[in-house]
Amino acid sequence: MDLLNSSEILKTYLPVLLLTCIATWFGSCWIDKLYAQEQDSDLLSFPKQIVQRARFRKPLLFVLLAVCIGKAWSFATGLQLFYYVIAIVLLVLVTITDFEQYVIFDFMLLPLAVTGACYTLHMHLPITEHLTAALGGGLLFFLLTVLTKGAIGGGDIKLIAALGMWLGLRPLLSVIMYGFLSGGIAALLLLIIKQKKRHDYFAYGPYFALGGIGVLLSWIHQLF
Repeated sequence: MDLLNSSEILKTYLPVLLLTCIATWFGSCWIDKLYAQEQDSDLLSFPKQIVQRARFRKPLLFVLLAVCIGKAWSFATGLQLFYYVIAIVLLVLVTITDFEQYVIFDFMLLPLAVTGACYTLHMHLPITEHLTAALGGGLLFFLLTVLTKGAIGGGDIKLIAALGMWLGLRPLLSVIMYGFLSGGIAALLLLIIKQKKRHDYFAYGPYFALGGIGVLLSWIHQLF
């Protein structure tokens, strides 16, 4: 009986392990390539510390992807699983690059938005609501960027727009609230332990991205 259970577990989670390994290797290589392309530009915040700031990237990538893909794999199947895996991988990569270099690449956000549009159409979700969320969320964050004089970056604007295409209005508002709340707490802690100064830039993108993953994974329970 134990051998049977072990065999079933292996059949279930071996594909997750293999997919996670592939996504970790591909994602890390992709990030390195994007960094190399932008090393002489002003896009990267720490161009001379790429290796140092990426020293924990692969273990972090592997753990985040294993947990999130494993959760999706447990419930979703077929084309819906494909959509979820693509979104999860892209959002995790966004999290990594924003933590490492305070940058969110359009090369990651564009496929995220396109996949969100395809998923919305495939699942017969209200496309007008999702388009409104994308445009409204992007406009809101553009106004915040102007009001805060750049404290919210252009990458955050595009990330929120892409998440709006995926999530729709109410879930997007939840992600925004979660992102500001959790990001604000993290920023306060960094100020207290003197890892950040008052006027230093702080990356909010990871908190929006991880919040988006959380909403997507919660949807799986409702769908299946």
